[in-house]
Amino acid sequence: MLKIKARAGESIQQMMRRFKKLCEKEGLIRDVKRNSYFEKPSERHRRQERKAKRTASFGTASRM
Repeated sequence: MLKIKARAGESIQQMMRRFKKLCEKEGLIRDVKRNSYFEKPSERHRRQERKAKRTASFGTASRM
């Protein structure tokens, strides 16, 4: 659970901006979007394989 304490002289807009940045940093928005619709297990597996390939190919390219 995310909590934001008001700083001295901080407006509501500034607090909301800090809250949104914190949510983005924690990956909450991405999780909510991912869970907003049903994803078949086969599609989830395929997505994870593509992600693994990207990270593996990226890792080998940086070693050259």
